[in-house]
Amino acid sequence: MSGLLLVLLIVALLPYLAKIPVAKAMHQDGGYDNHHPRAQQARLQGVGERATAAHYNSFEALQLFLAALLSCVISGNYDTTMQLLAWVFVVCRMLYILLYVVDKALLRSIVWGIGVGCIVTMIVRSILTISV
Repeated sequence: MSGLLLVLLIVALLPYLAKIPVAKAMHQDGGYDNHHPRAQQARLQGVGERATAAHYNSFEALQLFLAALLSCVISGNYDTTMQLLAWVFVVCRMLYILLYVVDKALLRSIVWGIGVGCIVTMIVRSILTISV
């Protein structure tokens, strides 16, 4: 279980780590506008625009991971496979952010699919654990 909690911490921090290239792009766009940051982010192009999308997507991915983690808790299944799936998800999320920023769309989509597959597998395994 402690491995899953560590993964939860990392996944929860990823949106904020993904914000670093956004803040850098905003700084290059005349300085970080702390009064209207979302309006400034909406004007970003290129790397800044992609980094902003990766930042927002990281919050969306957190919700999916929370659902998978909750399914593990409900089913009581914290086995090695669940932990491996969770760690693969973390690696996929980190790669996803990097690939989004450097504009490797096809690879990003593949990595996204693998990550979602990990989440779905965790939930299905939890359901099967309860059903048995």
